Amino acid sequence: MKTFAKFIEEAYDAAFMSGAQVIRTGAGGRIGAERRKTAPERKRTKRGEGGTTLPAKPYKPRKDIGTPKPASTRVQEPTQERGSRDVLARAAAAAREERMKAAKARAAAKSSGQDAPKAKPKPRTKELEQQATKIISNKKEAEPKGEKDERMTKYQYTRKEKKRMVQAGKRLESDIIKGRDKPASHYQPKTGP
Repeated sequence: MKTFAKFIEEAYDAAFMSGAQVIRTGAGGRIGAERRKTAPERKRTKRGEGGTTLPAKPYKPRKDIGTPKPASTRVQEPTQERGSRDVLARAAAAAREERMKAAKARAAAKSSGQDAPKAKPKPRTKELEQQATKIISNKKEAEPKGEKDERMTKYQYTRKEKKRMVQAGKRLESDIIKGRDKPASHYQPKTGP
């Protein structure tokens, strides 16, 4: 009969017992489970010809599947060791300067017979943390986009129909530049496949 200690030795591998990080890869070498929705779960649709609605194609798998994404790619890492002397010295000098300014302001107020200025409230740690994350983050802020044509955003036209409209507009523009005079029906977007 096996003892419990013997069973444990056989049941678990050495890497797991040592506490090493075990990364299990899924299908296609991905790290972790695949969270893609199945066909009936998908809610995205696209517009078909004549205003019909068709199910959208599933997304292609990303090219960087299986490569771990370290935090250094998303967040700026500190350039110096935490608590290094020059960082501490700079922080102490700034605090000293702030205290001296406050003392001078109090002395000036006292000599002129006014009330001493109240100390400004210190920001909370959560607010400081949010400010620090904004400063450190490498991500760029989204640029404001121009105004969109309302009928285009309401998904009334398919991709092909939109392309035909653009081509008709380009025909009109080139004809105006070249001085050609054609009827308006010539610039109507073509219909059909």
